[in-house]
Amino acid sequence: MAAKINVDSCIGCRSCIDECSASAICLNDDDIACVNEDECLDCGECEDTCPNGAVTIE
Repeated sequence: MAAKINVDSCIGCRSCIDECSASAICLNDDDIACVNEDECLDCGECEDTCPNGAVTIE
């Protein structure tokens, strides 16, 4: 399992990046969050903090 980003809902606010204790999330060139699934700890911190519900743990 890992965090997944709904690119249609992501507003590039960086809240998931700031919360990620594994530093597994970054913004791409379009200011959309991207997850490094190999680094993701499946903790759900990013999912809980996203104001748009763009992050899910799957």
